[in-house]
Amino acid sequence: MRCRKYGHTCFSVTPLRAVIYHNRIQGFVQSVRRGIFDCVFFSSALPARLIAPHIARFSRLPRLIAIGPQTGEALAHHGIAAEVLPNHYSRELAPYLGDWVSGRRIGVPRADVPNPALREAIAQAGGWLSEVTCYALIPTHEVLDITTADAVLFTSTMSFREAFWKRSPEVIAMAIGEVTGAAMTSAGLPPAVIGNGTLEGVLSNLNKHPAILDTRPTGAGVPPVL
Repeated sequence: MRCRKYGHTCFSVTPLRAVIYHNRIQGFVQSVRRGIFDCVFFSSALPARLIAPHIARFSRLPRLIAIGPQTGEALAHHGIAAEVLPNHYSRELAPYLGDWVSGRRIGVPRADVPNPALREAIAQAGGWLSEVTCYALIPTHEVLDITTADAVLFTSTMSFREAFWKRSPEVIAMAIGEVTGAAMTSAGLPPAVIGNGTLEGVLSNLNKHPAILDTRPTGAGVPPVL
């Protein structure tokens, strides 16, 4: 629906598959039940989808913060209201919490990709951060089928680094945000379009690209690489 709103057709291809650690999810859920955390930060939509069904029935929840609107929607789907970071990057969590973080315990359910900068920022602000690995991202090593695509969107640095695909100057390379864009640039593929950390931000900027302006009103096939 988001893609159609901006006049595009999207489909998903992925260089990664998720392996879910159900026991760790249950452990995290029990920690939430016992009130271990003062705040839970969902840094991507998948852990929100995995955990929301289990905590939705709790009568009391900690402060919940989603990194972006898609993650917030994953929680809202189960009737859980969460704050959404105004700027959709993990590094914005500590500044967003401000003085409130001092003495607080922050839980972060995430993939097996540590975020030492986030941990350090919370610690410097006087808080305590516990990252719980709920799933692993495993490279598929399969060539991505983007033969019908006019553009390709990478939604994380890892998805870009692990992707096998046929590069073409006719395919618009895009990054979900500046962190992924920097990784692409370092690898010799500077993105033609960079978003603000959200799909909507990318699509909005895509519609300003000369190649798209020249072809309107026909839609572009834009596959987000998850």
